Amino acid sequence: MRRPTLKSAAIVAHDLVATALAVTLTFLIRFDDARLAERLAHLPVLLGPFVLYAGLVYRWFGLYRTKWRFASLPDLAAIVRAVAVLALSLLLLDYALVSPALFGIYFFGKIAIGLYFVLQLFLLGGPRVAFRYLKYSRSRQSHARAATTPALLLGRGAEIEVVLRAIEAGTVRKLAAQGILSPRAEDRGQSLRGVPVLGAFADLEQVVADLAARGVAVRRLVATPNALAPEADPDGLLARARRLGLPLARVTTLGEGLRDAELAPLEIEDLLLRPTVPIDRPRLERFLAGQRVVVTGGGGSIGSEICARAVAFGASALLVVENSEPALHGVLTRPALAESEAEVSGVIADIRDRERLFHVLRAFRPDAVFHAAALKQVPYLERDWTEGIKTNVFGSVNVADAALAAGARALVMISTDKAIEPVSQLGVTKRFAEMYAQALDAAGGPARLVAVRFGNVLGSVGSVVPVFKAQIARGGPVTVTHPEMVRYFMTVREACDLVLTAASHADREGRDPRAGDQRAAVYVLKMGQPVRIRDLAERMIRLAGFEPGLDIEIAVTGARPGERLNEILFARDEPMVTLDGIEGVMAAKPVFADRAQLARWLERLRAAVAQADRAAAEAVFAEAVPDFARRPGAAREAPAAELAPRDVGAGGA
Repeated sequence: MRRPTLKSAAIVAHDLVATALAVTLTFLIRFDDARLAERLAHLPVLLGPFVLYAGLVYRWFGLYRTKWRFASLPDLAAIVRAVAVLALSLLLLDYALVSPALFGIYFFGKIAIGLYFVLQLFLLGGPRVAFRYLKYSRSRQSHARAATTPALLLGRGAEIEVVLRAIEAGTVRKLAAQGILSPRAEDRGQSLRGVPVLGAFADLEQVVADLAARGVAVRRLVATPNALAPEADPDGLLARARRLGLPLARVTTLGEGLRDAELAPLEIEDLLLRPTVPIDRPRLERFLAGQRVVVTGGGGSIGSEICARAVAFGASALLVVENSEPALHGVLTRPALAESEAEVSGVIADIRDRERLFHVLRAFRPDAVFHAAALKQVPYLERDWTEGIKTNVFGSVNVADAALAAGARALVMISTDKAIEPVSQLGVTKRFAEMYAQALDAAGGPARLVAVRFGNVLGSVGSVVPVFKAQIARGGPVTVTHPEMVRYFMTVREACDLVLTAASHADREGRDPRAGDQRAAVYVLKMGQPVRIRDLAERMIRLAGFEPGLDIEIAVTGARPGERLNEILFARDEPMVTLDGIEGVMAAKPVFADRAQLARWLERLRAAVAQADRAAAEAVFAEAVPDFARRPGAAREAPAAELAPRDVGAGGA
């Protein structure tokens, strides 16, 4: 609950004074002479209780949840509902109680109550509308002075209006909207908030030329999400922007509404995927509102986005656990965290340090822990296999035990699709960590320990898209390890939202005694159809304005140790679970060993790592994960030359 401020107290005082004034004016306008004098004599008895009652009604209808500068139609609708309740209350009081019992006449009467309704609406809604208009006028004047970059806005009406409101509110700065391009032909000739619709996307060159002829040199293009939908031909839009030499930005937001609108440069990866799965925001807000959240590996691409989404959905406190000082500093200074209302803090800690981790989590007392810390580059782990076991296995064991000891309600382990029928150290270490979490989860109790698997995340560290972009920028060649290799892809934002969705489902099951042994333990994000890496390379080359094979070559370098051509989402023996009402997520029940057996395997792994005995470690994995099989002919130790990040499409979670 927010603490009352001087501004909020002033708003409450205004509404209460407006209520008293509305009742008094009603009598002064409606009655005169003796009838007025009689009512004014009894007014002090009525007015105090009625004003207090009105304050409760206003609070119930949420009149104090929105700042006046953002007053809108929903806020005016709430005022109408609140005043209607007050008018009906007066009617009931007058006709059923006051008049027959005390006066023998109606103290208000129907006409006076109708007059009160109108006056009260005006006195409550009028100042709010006037204040918003004053702020709007000042903002427009300030924007007109500060706007230095003529821009065209691209998209449909509703999303364009959000951008225009953000410009007016000062959230998006230094943009002077000169016109709108809409994919809808019927929009041409209209205007939104005073900005004209000048044509369609295909008219971009002509519109820019027409504005230049009038002395307006467009210097930026801003695309809303619907302008980047597949049916809007975003590839053609990007090509036109590049021909004109105009930077193209996209609208993004961490929350809802114009106050959270942000602009980000349009990257090639923004055009590579199918439409993202819509998320259930109220569900995530119910799950995270007021919660204390820990994210291990919070400085990484996945971890940092989980941090941002957690505070966006209402977490009250966030602790970032990171063993890299630069990564920790980077995530804590992100605007999404630095400017949030949540209590945000970070610690330098290694998940391998069990004692340190227990101390940190016990002091913070988390409700939910998201375990994203991991070593995940396949070729490096094939060579430095001991480090993978220390971090992905023993580090995950430490996080799970520390989360339970600290009283966390949920632990969500970020896993990978490579954990199924693993052929790499990454896959088998992640699968072993999953099994440990599942064994703890099976012990019962309200705490849930689950794993979430997904494939490659566009733009994450080590993923294929940044590598291809760098190779294209150098003029090629673009390297693909195998012409038939396919991978699943999704955006960082989508992956993290679905991780939170899976966590909310697991938490709900943990509080449902009817779930029993039917509750899910492994969640897999629906990632659509897999993408052939060679096709991805060809499209990225074309989006960059080149022709594959002519301007930039594609070189096939051969699969590396630990890689396979296709990824698998579920093991053959994992029973599926139906998730009612959740889009974008699938689930399975656990398949795991008992805790005593896991403890024996962990001891053998610890000894194998201490002795650098890879054969002994792989013998443990072969027992624990029967479908673990190294790729036939794979080298035991990856040569250093094979560790260069060529096609890193097999990068992990």
